[in-house]
Amino acid sequence: MAMGMLTLLILLFTISYVSFWLAKLLLRRGETCYMIDYECYKGKKEMQLNTQECAKIVSRNKNLGVEDYKFLLKTIVNSGLGEETYGPRNIILGEEEDPKHIDSLTEIETVFYDTLDNLFARSKIKPSEIDILVVNVSLLSVVPSLTSRIINRYNMREDVKAFNLTGMGCSASLVAVDLVQHMFKTLKKKLAIVVSSESMAGNWYCGRERSMMLSNCIFRVGGCSMVLTNDRGRRDQAILKLNCLVRTHIGSNDDAYSCCMQVEDDEGFGGFRLTKLLTKAAARCLSKNLRVLVPKMVPFWEIIRYATRKKGSKINLKTGIEHFCIHPGGRAVIDEVGASLGLNEYDLEPARMALHRFGNTSAGGLWYVLGYMEAKKRLKRGDRILMISLGAGFKCNNCVWEVTRDMNRANVWKDAIEMYPPKKTVNPFMEKYGWINDEALSFIRPEDIAQILDFV
Repeated sequence: MAMGMLTLLILLFTISYVSFWLAKLLLRRGETCYMIDYECYKGKKEMQLNTQECAKIVSRNKNLGVEDYKFLLKTIVNSGLGEETYGPRNIILGEEEDPKHIDSLTEIETVFYDTLDNLFARSKIKPSEIDILVVNVSLLSVVPSLTSRIINRYNMREDVKAFNLTGMGCSASLVAVDLVQHMFKTLKKKLAIVVSSESMAGNWYCGRERSMMLSNCIFRVGGCSMVLTNDRGRRDQAILKLNCLVRTHIGSNDDAYSCCMQVEDDEGFGGFRLTKLLTKAAARCLSKNLRVLVPKMVPFWEIIRYATRKKGSKINLKTGIEHFCIHPGGRAVIDEVGASLGLNEYDLEPARMALHRFGNTSAGGLWYVLGYMEAKKRLKRGDRILMISLGAGFKCNNCVWEVTRDMNRANVWKDAIEMYPPKKTVNPFMEKYGWINDEALSFIRPEDIAQILDFV
C-alpha cells in the first residue's frame, strides 16, 4: 500500500514537473539572451602591486602599530593573491591619503575605454548599433553619469537606453545581465553593452581598523565589458547563451546587511568594512539561491535521487553543470563555496588562479575566471557553466550559461596561461617580512618597522 502511494506521488510529481517546463518553454519562445563577446582589462606593468610595492604602501601608513603589521603580514600571505595584480596609479605614487576626483575618473575611464575599444574592434559591432548600455561601478557616482561619459566618447545614438548602477557590490555584473535580459523580453533584436568595474583610487583605507584593512589586501583594479543580444540572426556570432538566472537578496537580515559596508572608522578614515559575519551571510544567501536555481539546471532524475537520498548525501550538480565559475572574492570564499557544493580542485582552479593573477576585481572578477577556462580550452559546445556571485547587501546572484561554440580565442590570459597553475602559490611576503613575527624583535618601534619595510 505504502509502495503504491509512493509510486503515485512520484508519477503525479513527474507529470506536474513536465507540464511546468512545457508551459515555461512555450511562454519563453522568442525570449533569449546571447553573449557575443567579452573583454577583460589588463593593467600596465607599472601598476603591478608586487611584494615590494605593498611593503612601500604599508610603510607609509603612520597609524599602524606592531600588532597591525603582524595582522597585515598574515592577511597578505593568506590572501591567495600573487605578484602581478594591479593597483590604482595614485596609490602606487603615494597619494592614498589625499585622493582626488580626477584619480577615480582616470582609473575607471582607463578600464572602460580599453575594454570597449577592444570589444568593438573584435566583435565588428559599431557603437552606433548599441541599443542598451548598463554600467555598474559600486563606489563611484559622478555627474554626468558614467554611462553618459561612454555615450559621449563613442557618439552613441540619442535613443540608447542607459542605466547606471551603483552600490551593488561584487555581484553587480549579473544584476546588469539580469536587467538586460528583462529588457530583451519587450525589445526585439537588440544589442546591449554591460560594463562592470570598481573604483579603487578614492577608496583606499588609511586607518588601522582591521576589518577595514582587509579590503586593501584583496581588492585590485580590473573590469570587463561584454556585448549581449536577443537577435537570433546573430546567434552564429554568439559564444554563450543564458539559460537561467536567479537573484537572492537577504538584506532584511541585519547581520547580512552590515557584513560588507562602506563606512568611516572612529578616526574619520573612510573605507570598506568586511566583518566575520560575511562567510555566514554568504552561505545562507547561496543556499537560498540554489533552492530556486538547482531545479532549473539539474535533470529530473537527479532531483528524484536526492529526494529519496540517505541522510547526509548531497545533490550532484555535475549532472547538469560542467564548469563552475565562482567569484574570486578571496581564498576563504572559494574554499567555502567549493566545500558546500562538493567541488574538487579542478573545479576550483579557475577561481583560485584568477584571484592569484588579478586579485578580487569586484564585479569584474567572474569574467577573469571565465577567461581562464577559455584560455585553458575547457569550454566546448554544449557545456554548461554555473556562475556564482556574492556581494554586499547581502546578495547572491547566480546564472547558468550554455556554450554555443568551442571557445579558444586569445584573451586577457594569453601572456600568462602557460605558467598557470603555478607549481606553488606561496606569497613571498612571508619570506621577506616574516621577521615581523619574531618575538625577539618586540622592542622595535612601529616607526622603525616602517623604515625597515621601506628600505627592504
